[in-house]
Amino acid sequence: MTMCERIAIFGCKATTRFLLENLEIPYPIRYLVTLSPAAGLKHEVADYADLKPWAEARGMEVYQARYYSLKHADDIAHLNRLQLDLAFVIGWQRLIPAEVLSGLRIGAFGMHGSAANLPRGRGRSPMNWSLIEGRQAFYTNLFLYDPGVDSGDVVDTFKFQITPHDTAETLHFKNTLAMKYLIEKNIEALVNNDFRRAPQDTSLTPTYYPKRTPEDGLIDWELDVVVLERFIRAVTRPFAGAFTFAEGQLVRIWRAQVFDIHDFGYERALPGTVVAVFERGQFLVKCFGGLLLVTEYESNAPLQKGVRLNNGGQEVRRFPRNPQGFFDLSEA
Repeated sequence: MTMCERIAIFGCKATTRFLLENLEIPYPIRYLVTLSPAAGLKHEVADYADLKPWAEARGMEVYQARYYSLKHADDIAHLNRLQLDLAFVIGWQRLIPAEVLSGLRIGAFGMHGSAANLPRGRGRSPMNWSLIEGRQAFYTNLFLYDPGVDSGDVVDTFKFQITPHDTAETLHFKNTLAMKYLIEKNIEALVNNDFRRAPQDTSLTPTYYPKRTPEDGLIDWELDVVVLERFIRAVTRPFAGAFTFAEGQLVRIWRAQVFDIHDFGYERALPGTVVAVFERGQFLVKCFGGLLLVTEYESNAPLQKGVRLNNGGQEVRRFPRNPQGFFDLSEA
């Protein structure tokens, strides 16, 4: 029978709390490594959750890290003093330092997903990028941490569908359930240190997605209507949302859909022009390739017909693409 009594979770997001609430495993998670609200704000953690009160109320020992990187001497010393058996890294968007990994008896296990599957699609914001790229499937990998970027040996993988209706939020739901499934399926092998691990395919060149920031939600009205609809789905809640400007006022768009590839008589309108406003506030925007129906948005004033949406003087950041037209690039 296993003696695995010191299990921790590293995380600071709503995803972390969901797993803590819903994991069905016969081993208690006694420790939580997380961030304070101030640190969550500083690092712009999307979907941040203050987990300390919740965890302490359930008898967990909570440590709020000095540095998100865990490289502060106090962080390393505290985590090594815990003498952890194993840890799950869920909702923690930083590498785990080698000095911390070496203090774990079994190891730290994290999740990384991408549409191309490892070793392709390492790096940042893979779910957002998958929606932007119009991918149709996503792979969630349970892997053993090493000091590299998503480079550890893979323990297990779960594949799920990306539908035309999925958003950043629904992909988060699917990915979280995939994480739950992978942990529950593999928990006995992990706690007994008897798990299978497969090195990532060295015949493939690893690729890395770039980091996205809230400023990258600026809408480029020069893009095709289908691409714009995917973009809005990709950066909606729990992220900061897609945004544009109307007569100098910020307009944040949370939900939209391709209305039609036909112009309904609005073919002379310039891209980004609001060509119709309906009685409940939804509005149509003329785009290249058709019309976009915006169904949920925030603005200080209702949108008016004839207004042309624009970038407000800000520069749209254009990310380089690989030869296949996607955004994951090799290190070179």
